[in-house]
Amino acid sequence: MRISVADAEGQLSELIRLANQGEEIVLMEDGRTVAQLQPLKNPLSPEEKSRIMTELQEQVRLKNLPPAPEAARSQDFLYDDFGMPR
Repeated sequence: MRISVADAEGQLSELIRLANQGEEIVLMEDGRTVAQLQPLKNPLSPEEKSRIMTELQEQVRLKNLPPAPEAARSQDFLYDDFGMPR
């Protein structure tokens, strides 16, 4: 199916559903092909996502970076001892 980008804007959910069912969805703009919707061939499993996150966390830990400020306290300099803006 070839569809203009303008026409596709209001139909994205339906176009994704069709692509997941195997329909070829080609987005056109000014008579040119600009994009194609197709399902992911091998979406990551929850276990694979978890493994990747663990690897990234380990890589960051190995860099031995100084600790970042605690997010809950990162903007304390904006307030006085009574919690009022300075």
